[in-house]
Order: sequence, then C-alpha cells, then structure tokens
Amino acid sequence: MRALRAALAWLAFVLSVQGVVAQCSENTVWLRGEFGEARFTVELADTQRSRAIGLMNRPSMPSGEGMLFIYPRPRALSFWMRNTLIPLDMLFVDPTGTVIHIHHEAIPLDETPIFGGEGLTHVLEINGGLSRMLGIGEGAQLRHPSFDQNNAVWPC
Repeated sequence: MRALRAALAWLAFVLSVQGVVAQCSENTVWLRGEFGEARFTVELADTQRSRAIGLMNRPSMPSGEGMLFIYPRPRALSFWMRNTLIPLDMLFVDPTGTVIHIHHEAIPLDETPIFGGEGLTHVLEINGGLSRMLGIGEGAQLRHPSFDQNNAVWPC
C-alpha cells in the first residue's frame, strides 16, 4: 500500500511539472512523449568504472531518481542485473536522445544479458514498472546536456 501511495504521489508530481520549462543540468534528465513530460534526478555513470558498478548492491532507489549511463560513441549495448537488488526499467537511447527500446522490470540478480540495440549512447535506469505506469514508450525523447546539442531532438 505504501508503494502504491508513493507511485501515485510521483504521478501527481509528474503531471504538475508538465507546464514547467525543462531546464538542463547534469543531474537531471527530462523525458517527453505522448504521456507528457517527466523529470528524474540522475546519478551519472560516465566512466568505465562507474558504468561497471551501476546500481549494484543498493537496496532501494527513490521513485524520482535514476542512473544515466553515458557512452562516448554509439555502440551496441547489453546490460545485466548482477548484484542489482531492485527491479529496473532500462531505457536504451540513441545519440539524438530518442528512446529506441525499453526493457521493463529487469529481474534483480539475473545475469541474463539484456540487449538494448545497436548505435546507442545512453541508458536510463529507473525503478521497475515506472515506465509503464507513467506511459513512457519507445520514441520518447530525453533531454540532457550529455547529448550533442546539434543533433539532439530536444536540445538544451
């Protein structure tokens, strides 16, 4: 019941910020699509070490937070859930900021590879089930200063 209340509070927050102008900052990711807009406070995983550790060994994550994995060049990306204790939605993103694939509710501790696709530069991890609850789908657009602003579909 507590989780449901938290999810409903988060949804109310998302709906309240739809009219707010999206500001770019390193620790914020904005998403927009048919569902409206949503904002997540993110921790960056932009080095080989930080990408290798990711969200491992964390017992929980607040619903308005996530981790943004950033790769310097487009590539095929595959993730797994080794030592990850919480279910996650993984949003695989191309260099323009477009969500190409979403893997919903990755299973904690599962070492099965989760393939996101080719030509990707970013992966946004958020709490499992949140993408469906908010209506975020493939084709949604991310806004963050790590995207090449000349090619971004939603530049800063």
